[in-house]
Amino acid sequence: MHTWSKVRYDYRGVRVLVTGGTSGIGEGIARAYAAAGAEVTITGTRGAAEEYEGKDLSGFRYLPLDVRDAAAIASVAASLPALDVLVNNAGAAYPGGRSEYEPDVFEESLRINLAGAYRMTHACRDKLAASTIEGGASVIGLASMTSFFGNEYVPGYGAAKAGLAQLTKTLAIAWAANRIRVNAVAAGLIRSNMTAAMLADEALTAPFMSRVPLARVGTPHDIAGAVLFLSSPAASYITGSTLVVDGGFSIRG
Repeated sequence: MHTWSKVRYDYRGVRVLVTGGTSGIGEGIARAYAAAGAEVTITGTRGAAEEYEGKDLSGFRYLPLDVRDAAAIASVAASLPALDVLVNNAGAAYPGGRSEYEPDVFEESLRINLAGAYRMTHACRDKLAASTIEGGASVIGLASMTSFFGNEYVPGYGAAKAGLAQLTKTLAIAWAANRIRVNAVAAGLIRSNMTAAMLADEALTAPFMSRVPLARVGTPHDIAGAVLFLSSPAASYITGSTLVVDGGFSIRG
């Protein structure tokens, strides 16, 4: 499901880029924009959209991208004829399945989850500044509960996501004059490929779920609703904010 029974967005003619849009949260966001009429470009790590077995990505323009590669980021940005909304969703914990306590892996996690998002945002700045979308162009980053809470397993990912929340504030101030709004969505425990192993282990999941008043795991659709709101004219006076979408996890004492 990619629409809401009593909420409708009209993104016809709006140009959107969703990095990491082939699965999980990114795919949910991309499909919600497309259902609302947007022209959506997605990126993924494979050479072509057809390489994602069992998925129909034909409704999107697909571009291959490794967010660790500065030249690839520049190439993706340059290939866009115009842009109104950038969603920096691409990210990963435990890159290559390795421990983030290893210094090289820690730095790699920062490149993937923070530096890559900044490079893409910087590369798209001029096109976003040229947007005439009502309410101004938008950059939306995907933050996390690790933006606010410690997690002993992913020091690199956590540091990156905390940095993303701060970067959101800084760019919101710096780019306001260009009519570019910069916000983030901090996702709680969301069902996706990244969280599949954790959700399969009740011993790991139980402590998290005990803190969630809404008593369910979130879905990509839950995050998509927040993202589409933030880039809409209804949010035209919102910038520099990180909207928490976590089922209430963060309000527990």
